[in-house]
Amino acid sequence: MKELSKLKEKLQPGRVYQRKGLARWSTAVDRHLKQLLADGALVKLAQGLYYCPKKTAFGDAPPDEKALVRAFLRDDRFLITSPNVYNALGIGATQLYNQTVVYNHKRHGQFVLGNRTFEFRKKPFFPLVLSPEFLLVDLVNNLDHVAEDRAALLDEVEKKVKSFDRAALAQAVREFGGVTAKKFFAKSLGDDSLYYGN
Repeated sequence: MKELSKLKEKLQPGRVYQRKGLARWSTAVDRHLKQLLADGALVKLAQGLYYCPKKTAFGDAPPDEKALVRAFLRDDRFLITSPNVYNALGIGATQLYNQTVVYNHKRHGQFVLGNRTFEFRKKPFFPLVLSPEFLLVDLVNNLDHVAEDRAALLDEVEKKVKSFDRAALAQAVREFGGVTAKKFFAKSLGDDSLYYGN
């Protein structure tokens, strides 16, 4: 019981923990985890992932999204986004999606962490911060995943291109564009090197 109390003292409300991390403070981590889960000191989010609830006037606060993804991936290099962010581009995309996408270097597929479903997409290149240029390129990359009329969206993207800094947009296309996006923006920006790599 003494060791369990010491482990409990280490827990900070609002923090996400890996089993591996908790094992540093316990010689019987699985037994202690069962006890901590039973008395509500920890909540299981996924295999090997636990949350120390933070109490608020409205009940337990959910874990911080970034902390949750960071602990799951054991990596700081990821970008959390959603198709909903395309709506901010002002191109007529208004559909709302109940989807959280995580670009990362390690995992691919849908994973439930706590009560939330995340779609992890393994990609070699992505920024760590969203920018309008990246969003425009990402939208064209993901036309298959949007519910809006694709031809109409592409027409709006074509018009929107004129309001972007050409050099910044071309750089985003080079770094993050797939084949379709590179072909589309090479035509829109009148720069064949984006597609053909000349």
